[in-house]
Amino acid sequence: MKKWFILIGVLFLLLIGGYFVLSFYAVKLIEPRLQKAMGPGLTLAEIRFNPTYLSATKIQYEDPESKQKFLEIDEVRVYPSLLSLLNKSLRVREITILHPSFSIDRSREGHYFGPWLTLKKEKEEGSVSEEVKKKESQGTPKEKEKKKEGPVLIQIDRVRIQRGAVDFKDRKAGEPPVPIQLRELDVEVENIHYPLTASPSPIELRGKVKGKNGDGKIDMKGWIDLKTMDLEANLKIRAIEVETFQPYYRNRVSAGIDSGTIDMQSQIVLKEKRIDAPGEMNLIDLRFKEGGGTVFWIPAESLSSLLKKKGNHVKVAFHIRGNLEDPQFNLQETFLTQIAFSLMEELGLPVKSIGEMIGGKGKGMEGWVEGFKSIEEMFKKKKEKKR
Repeated sequence: MKKWFILIGVLFLLLIGGYFVLSFYAVKLIEPRLQKAMGPGLTLAEIRFNPTYLSATKIQYEDPESKQKFLEIDEVRVYPSLLSLLNKSLRVREITILHPSFSIDRSREGHYFGPWLTLKKEKEEGSVSEEVKKKESQGTPKEKEKKKEGPVLIQIDRVRIQRGAVDFKDRKAGEPPVPIQLRELDVEVENIHYPLTASPSPIELRGKVKGKNGDGKIDMKGWIDLKTMDLEANLKIRAIEVETFQPYYRNRVSAGIDSGTIDMQSQIVLKEKRIDAPGEMNLIDLRFKEGGGTVFWIPAESLSSLLKKKGNHVKVAFHIRGNLEDPQFNLQETFLTQIAFSLMEELGLPVKSIGEMIGGKGKGMEGWVEGFKSIEEMFKKKKEKKR
């Protein structure tokens, strides 16, 4: 019996020693493989093996060319299902990403820059050389057999992001880019398979949108197909400052907005690159700075007096439908046009006559713009008569 206790003690010491040795060398063993898979610019400080999960800390991604940091993560925890190792598939019970910080930029041409999203990589992916293709087709019989068997099947029950942050700058919307800052993001995605399969993965997102005078809230719940990118979700935003979206409406609003918040709700359905998103938006306490200007072709002074009659609270409806791959379909312009039309209708402006005039000039965005400009002219004439 005494010998058994000695043997158990020695095994215990060996296991503890092996644990620390493995933890010490894990970064050297795993980091090069991660960099090979993800490309240069990815670094991490430490990988540790805990009783129930694998932990990687201080993960960063820096663009090798611009030296800009696009990603920082305090810690990633992977909770594997050890029993799944007996099968050909690998099951992960949960991946938890603690305090990630993402930086995403969009260029004037519409290209996205972020973690592993660079123009160089996009070009490289679009022009694979014939020499590389030949090398991939070659290999030993054993390697060819492995390729036939296919990759290891991975099932992830849940991916959880806790207290994340996103800084998004959209230069395509105009200069200078006004950053949209998301904070305290909590995201959960369930039922993920790799290689990706066409199946719905439940998704839930909650977070805050930074504002000058206060933070708004964003909430989304539904499902997403990670292979086809089809989506069905209910989106709610609350108390987000109107000025947050200034880059997107600045071409339609020349008046300075002093204050105002937005509440919005929409049921978004995205299927086969076609979007169908009905919803409604509440404009609350919308006030303008002195100096004139227009808001959707309505003079700010006139709009301000109309809003006062509504108690500075107006609700407008919209319904966005279209093919995202159709070059004639512009999601931003379609949304703003519908908001403008609904706002005028809610305030009692003669939108029916505009519709008739547009019908005579032809359909399309240009027709709507021409029609809305007539509203501006109408207010100018009224102002001249008063003088």
